[in-house]
Amino acid sequence: MSPTTTNGQQAGGPGTPVDPLAELAFLIEIQGREIGRFALCTGLGVEYDVVEYAEGGNNEYVHQLRGRVRYPNVVLGRGITDEDELLRWLFTAEKPSQRPTVTITMNDPTGKPVRHFALSEALPVRWTGPSAQMGSTGAATESLEISHVGFV
Repeated sequence: MSPTTTNGQQAGGPGTPVDPLAELAFLIEIQGREIGRFALCTGLGVEYDVVEYAEGGNNEYVHQLRGRVRYPNVVLGRGITDEDELLRWLFTAEKPSQRPTVTITMNDPTGKPVRHFALSEALPVRWTGPSAQMGSTGAATESLEISHVGFV
């Protein structure tokens, strides 16, 4: 049985080539140079520590104030490809004063950009891959974890 679209029509018959880039919805660029496309992107967020201040003479509540800001690491995942820009960046990461801004562009299924995120002073901190198991029908995967100091 062929996959169907939301309106019930067949998405493609047997032998129809699958566009692998449609699955890779996140385009990663460093200073305008593409380093890869990814199917998974997690960790885009920001949170503040909460500092509690107990006001003298006020026993009804404790003031809660914003403290330091924290940005979790961004994790990107995809199937193994022949692209090597990702590993080149990982092994040649610059000094802290020269860390680049990394742009993550989220694309819709047609490849049209939907949203951009720019990570300031990005540094690749972990690469994992390939993960595969003999006899498995799943694809070998890799992931890249990036630390940063905030959004631009």
